[in-house]
Amino acid sequence: MNSEKFLIDSNSLIEPFNKYYPFEIAPRFWELMKENINNGSVILLDKVRDELLNTNEEDDLTQWVRSLPKERILDHRDQNILAIYSQIMDYLNENKSYQQNALAEWAKNDVADAWLIAASTAHGYTLVTFENGNRSLHPNNPSKKAKIPDVANVFKVKTTNLFGMMKSLNFNLSE
Repeated sequence: MNSEKFLIDSNSLIEPFNKYYPFEIAPRFWELMKENINNGSVILLDKVRDELLNTNEEDDLTQWVRSLPKERILDHRDQNILAIYSQIMDYLNENKSYQQNALAEWAKNDVADAWLIAASTAHGYTLVTFENGNRSLHPNNPSKKAKIPDVANVFKVKTTNLFGMMKSLNFNLSE
């Protein structure tokens, strides 16, 4: 059995909902996601839950998120997560490869990115995201946006995409 635990970014639920696994076509995907959240293999951070619920529409995805047991949602206010979050924000502030816009964006209350890396670092989770790194990150051309894979790499957080997680957890959508 796989002991790896996966912390999921909101884009790894939004994208399959919109593109690959809508509820009416692939309900098994959502059942497996919920099973893996319930057994602790997939972790949902409260900041990600909030991102998913702070929409103006009540669709299948928001209903599904609301149905998740509250005790299975990871609280970002964990002391270990808070300490690492502070280190991540210091890193963005001091790194000349990023403009101040990058720090300002990640510091917004409704942005989960830095919290995801902090929680993954604190608990040894693999971070699941569809976001790609910035291939041209350099102090001579500072970026306006920090990307999860780039910052996760600095904090030695393993990242994968949704399909890598599904393969690792043996998701079988044909059952």
